[in-house]
Amino acid sequence: MPPGVVVGVAAACAVVAWLLTPWARRLVHSESRWLRPWVPAAVAALLGAGAAAVAQSWAELLAFAALAVASGLLVPVDLATYRLPDRIVLPATAAVLVAFVLAAAVDAEWGRLLRAVLAGVALLALYFVLALISPTSMGLGDVKLSGVLGLVLGWFGWQAVVYGTLAAFLVFALAALVLLALRRTSLRADLPFGPAMIVGAAAGVAWVALA
Repeated sequence: MPPGVVVGVAAACAVVAWLLTPWARRLVHSESRWLRPWVPAAVAALLGAGAAAVAQSWAELLAFAALAVASGLLVPVDLATYRLPDRIVLPATAAVLVAFVLAAAVDAEWGRLLRAVLAGVALLALYFVLALISPTSMGLGDVKLSGVLGLVLGWFGWQAVVYGTLAAFLVFALAALVLLALRRTSLRADLPFGPAMIVGAAAGVAWVALA
């Protein structure tokens, strides 16, 4: 997309996330500093710019921008409350899926859509197994988020799925090490995994799309 569109989408995502922040605070019953409006707006703007940079069609842009706004809310919500609410994750999943169906119909890329759906199901299954193995470190919110992230990663190919998934665990491990070094957490403390999943997915898409 042209630079002007990238800037415009980033600004639009920031505004929408800013406006939705009071609703998100009420949804999770939190007044955490993470949920000050500028935090979701900044996250959404950054991801929105990335969305516009990698989108090849307006339908793709719709999908990526919707996820950027949702992620702008989910990152601070998870940091504040260790929750990834269904009322944010599920509408984002529906929006991405509908936009991908539209993109596939316009460009006759049904194979790409099938791969995206298969990737979403595969990551759902993977994270569900991980949640069963370690329910204290992986919640059902993480499982549901993996579905929409898998859709987007799968849209870019299986390489993006692998990179994005591995990057999530790498980001989480690095963040945990930094917090331990700074004595901001302990080995027994739980840390939210959703932000690492989102950062990892963004890294996976960027690696493949911009390679």
